[in-house]
Amino acid sequence: MRGSQGTAMGGGASERLHIEVLGPVSVRRGTTSLDAGPVRRQAVLVALVLRRSGPVSYEQLLDDVWGTHPPESGHRVLPSYVFALRKALDPQGAGPRTSVIRGGGGGYRFVLDNLELDTAELEAHTQAARRAKDAGDLATATDRFTAALALFRGEPLAGLPGPFAQGERQLLTERRGVLQAGRLECLVGLGRAGDALDELAMLTAADPLNEPLLGLRMRALYAVERQDEALKAFVAMRVRLADELGVDPGKQLQRVHEAVLRRDDAFLLGSAPTRSARPRRPVNDLPGSVGHIDGRTHELNLLTTPAPSDTVSLTTVDGTAGVGKTTLVLHAARQLRTDYPDGCLYADLRAHSEEQQSLTPQRVLHRLLRSLGEPNSEALSDLDELTAAWRTATSSLRLLLVLDDVANARQAAPLLPAGPGSRVLITSRRRLVELDADLRITLEPLEAGGAVSLLRHLVGEERADSEPEAMGELARLCDGLPLALRIVGARLQTRPTWTPAFLVERMAGDEDRLAELSAGDRSVEAAFRLSYDQLPQQLQHGFRVLGLTPTTEVDKLASAAMLGCPPAEAENVLEGLVDVSLLQQPAPGRYRFHDLVRAHARRLARTTPEEHSPARTALLRLYLDAGRLASDWGPGGFPTGPQPVGAPFSDWQHAERWLDAAGTELPDVVTHAAELGEADHACWIAEALTDYFLRRGHYHECRTTLGSALACAGEATDRRMPPALRSSMGMIDLYQGRLTEGHTWFTTALEISRQNGETREEARALAGLGAVAFNLGRGEDAIPQLTTALNLSERVGDSWLTGMTLSLLGSVHHHHGRIETALDCFGLAYTYAETSGRPNLLSQTLYCIGDVHLSQGRHREAYGMFRRALDQVAQNAHTFQQAFLLARLGTAQETTDLDSALSLHHEALALHEQLDPLKEPHYDRLEMDIRCRLGQTYATAGLLHEGREQYLAALAIPGAETHTFEYARAEAGLATCQTA
Repeated sequence: MRGSQGTAMGGGASERLHIEVLGPVSVRRGTTSLDAGPVRRQAVLVALVLRRSGPVSYEQLLDDVWGTHPPESGHRVLPSYVFALRKALDPQGAGPRTSVIRGGGGGYRFVLDNLELDTAELEAHTQAARRAKDAGDLATATDRFTAALALFRGEPLAGLPGPFAQGERQLLTERRGVLQAGRLECLVGLGRAGDALDELAMLTAADPLNEPLLGLRMRALYAVERQDEALKAFVAMRVRLADELGVDPGKQLQRVHEAVLRRDDAFLLGSAPTRSARPRRPVNDLPGSVGHIDGRTHELNLLTTPAPSDTVSLTTVDGTAGVGKTTLVLHAARQLRTDYPDGCLYADLRAHSEEQQSLTPQRVLHRLLRSLGEPNSEALSDLDELTAAWRTATSSLRLLLVLDDVANARQAAPLLPAGPGSRVLITSRRRLVELDADLRITLEPLEAGGAVSLLRHLVGEERADSEPEAMGELARLCDGLPLALRIVGARLQTRPTWTPAFLVERMAGDEDRLAELSAGDRSVEAAFRLSYDQLPQQLQHGFRVLGLTPTTEVDKLASAAMLGCPPAEAENVLEGLVDVSLLQQPAPGRYRFHDLVRAHARRLARTTPEEHSPARTALLRLYLDAGRLASDWGPGGFPTGPQPVGAPFSDWQHAERWLDAAGTELPDVVTHAAELGEADHACWIAEALTDYFLRRGHYHECRTTLGSALACAGEATDRRMPPALRSSMGMIDLYQGRLTEGHTWFTTALEISRQNGETREEARALAGLGAVAFNLGRGEDAIPQLTTALNLSERVGDSWLTGMTLSLLGSVHHHHGRIETALDCFGLAYTYAETSGRPNLLSQTLYCIGDVHLSQGRHREAYGMFRRALDQVAQNAHTFQQAFLLARLGTAQETTDLDSALSLHHEALALHEQLDPLKEPHYDRLEMDIRCRLGQTYATAGLLHEGREQYLAALAIPGAETHTFEYARAEAGLATCQTA
């Protein structure tokens, strides 16, 4: 069935989906109109389509469409809207995984690959109009502006509710006004002012305080010899501004007024104004050779985008040493130079030069003034006088000025020219936040493709293509840093007998890598050292210590632990290193080193070994505290090792969020601890993270982490660790359904714990063996093991393990029909779960009680238990369990509210879509369960065709027959729907 869905989707993909929002929302596929439904559903569609930054979270969608009055059901209302939109918009046969609306990551995203938007067409016409206008082709610009305006079919997003639609409606309406003004300005420039007057009169009447619009109308009136009317319009505006805002007209409108009074045709009618009376040859100081550039298309486009003609445009480009700032800016300058007829000037301010001192603003101004041929500038020495002379000299010029390697804003500010339309491009290792820049670009190392492309250019395509894997590895070892890539290229150029693979071997370790990245007077480490040497002592200390982190990223809590200071102080250190481009900030609150910068930091750290041990121990302790606080076992579930006293986490959820931010790097922490000889910390952290990983479905990360810890468990002083880690390994296999492997781990753990006299670990291993036996269908064999585990866990006072064991015993009794005994076990389990206070055990116990009630036909009691369980699961944001429980809620509500039951099942399916089938071993089984329950509810409602579809979908899942219970249920349900 899934194969047929793919074919249907492929056939429908040839007809593109077209959505129009420049008026009432309209949708069609090819030539066929589609019904997007009521306005609220259209508002959801628009919020997904017009937010092009990626997935839209549930919370954002609720805010976008409902604003401050969200529905009582919260984000659970969204699947019904999305379900209806998919049904309306998807091609025939599309499923959730091939739909135009995809779920995942706590939200939805609209697939834009085969979509035509009228706003995209609007943008294309707008850009073409602006390019033609800037090039002086006013006729073409007028046509393009007219085509853009023709796309509007009335008020944009007409009638759509919600803050997002209102905001977009306002932006599109304002954009329409800008397009109208652009078209009318072109008409005036073409000598067709009479054609523009009526529309200008309407626009100025609708927006009576719009000074640029009135200025354009005055120019049009002057062009048709209605000078008096133009002057009266200015007077009326002046009175209106004074009465309503208490201000005078702006300088630009005053300039138009003065031009009308003077009958300045050149200014008002578009003739080119005279520039400087003194003839002067344009100067070009740009360096002759700037090197090859790759992988910078986006940044180059940003730098060469036309700038405003009425102001001085300022762009800053910052980034770490060797990232290619100068090369990029000079390439941009060469493309721009023909736009600046009065000259292109270049000044290297040498903020990070080994051989020469940094230049003062005075020295740079002297040279710039000489380049312009200004007399008497050499006699000036005061900075203020030189700055005034520079601004006077450039006030009538349109210049391009490149300021390279600027130390700080104070060095650059006096050098800015004064001529309207001039442009300044600045490079610096610092983020010059004190300057009012129109555009700021932080240059990152090249992506893999750009890095390899640059290396191929340097080495030669034939030589490079003979070893593509080695070339890719060289690019990785250079971390995409252009300076490093150029040095590697130079080494291969000057050593023709070396192969790329040979150089890869020479760059194996951090020390070897930095040593190889040096050629002549170029050195990656020397470039980094110049940045480091200019840091204050506090930042130098932070740079060295933070280089010791085992993870790629850090935050202020990890940094505070390593630096031994409050988080706010650590954040200041991190931000200070970002400002000088020695740290990246990939996301708010997250910081990372480039690989080569980290290697340099660690090399510097070797000069201060006394800083190592306390920093590393403090960081490992932080991860241990976070893992134990976040674990459902609670801190009391870990009887050995340091307890999380004084940890910087407000509660277990805070600790869990902190671990979430670390993501896939958590196994690296344990590996790092093991490599440092910190065997106890490696084992403690691995054990503490087990429950966290399992609840998240991160089985691979959990197995990797425990494997690293087990490798050094024999060196640990804590003798509880060998059996504890093996039981943790058994839990992974239990979660993944690898019952034979799990039995082996638990059996070994039981043997070691009994040898060592570790009662708690003996109970844990026995509980694991009981769970394995139960899942193998040998429930009666599990009872002795679970009973012994229960007695031992009660003896050691482990409330979490006691509650979990009771829950397992209850499940065994329920399976064998001993209902009252099962309820007694679950009741006691809930008491222990309340003692631990952790939501996972509470939700599991409540679900088990609800399942017993459901099996006995007590739907109201079951619904109450499932709802309470869902409230607990929501605290963990555990998608699998939420979907699991929503489906059961639907079944429990089937006897009282069929519509609500169907909605709950569809919501469960929507959540299921967010799971990763490669990481969740029970992905298919859960889908079968939900579809069987949904099919049953459809059948109960008399919708036999819909029920049949759900049972067929469950049976068509690959490997469905291996899930015997769900498969039998689907077959029985299908037979019922066919015979009814």
